[in-house]
Amino acid sequence: MTAPPASQPASTSDQRWAAAWATGWNSFWFTPSDPLLLAVLRILTGCLLTWSSLVWLLDAEGFFGSTAWQAADNVWRMNDQPWHWSWYFSARTSGSITLLAVVSLVAAAMLTFGLVTPLAAVVALVGYVSAVNRAPLNTFGFDDAVGLMLLPLAIGPAGARLSLDRLLWRRSSPVAPQVSATVAIRLIQIHLCVVYFFSGAGKLFGASWWEGTALWGAVANSQYRTLDLTFLAWHPLLTNALTLGTLFWEFSYPALIWSRLTRRLVLAMAVLVHLGIGLAMGMMEFGLAMIVANMAFLPPGLGLPSQPPSPVSSPPQK
Repeated sequence: MTAPPASQPASTSDQRWAAAWATGWNSFWFTPSDPLLLAVLRILTGCLLTWSSLVWLLDAEGFFGSTAWQAADNVWRMNDQPWHWSWYFSARTSGSITLLAVVSLVAAAMLTFGLVTPLAAVVALVGYVSAVNRAPLNTFGFDDAVGLMLLPLAIGPAGARLSLDRLLWRRSSPVAPQVSATVAIRLIQIHLCVVYFFSGAGKLFGASWWEGTALWGAVANSQYRTLDLTFLAWHPLLTNALTLGTLFWEFSYPALIWSRLTRRLVLAMAVLVHLGIGLAMGMMEFGLAMIVANMAFLPPGLGLPSQPPSPVSSPPQK
């Protein structure tokens, strides 16, 4: 009589689970993808950064100079961090400050058009960090959203498509999917999930969010109001539904955005929420920046047919 087969050891199933997990991890981060989406994000982010850099330049001395609203020494005392660096700290004259602001603006414009894109992305990132570190009290959610995009754009092949670089030097040869494009998009996606999760978790500490009245607090604030939505005072149930719906969407974003079944709904909510913030509270730049960041969850090729492979020349005939 033959003996029954020995039961599978637990270590074998653990090894299979670890192998499957490692395969999924590598597939998530390192599967090559079309850089088209990254190029679109580069153009839109570059436009936003160009606008921001232009605003900084309009009063560079007031933002970054020796007689600025925030003195450099006070900024150092307020932050007291060794990595709190800005090239404006070393600028001593009005001319040098203006020159650095112009460099930031030119880099942002070059990033938008995709001209010398790798260098432009790095310089634009340095200029952005310098501005927000020198004038931290003049930065808001818009600046945070733009900064979220800049490092991935510097890492990935942001100029591989829809760029002057491609037009001038790469001609019309097809662009192959690239791992660095996937890594850049994943960084934006993960960062968005972290931002939304902690933003939603922070709201859970506010009684007005539990009560469903937080939205009314924003609507009733005349200092930020650009649309008169005070009619919601006569519709408390609608106010409650909008408040609690926004809270649920924000807190559940990191879980629901990855599923194909719920992704479109989550992205539609992102557009409605951020457009609502922009239109009703006068924060259109912030709303547009967050909508651009959410576009990182669109298909890498934006649903367009993949580029045809490059033609292979036939061997010469004898």
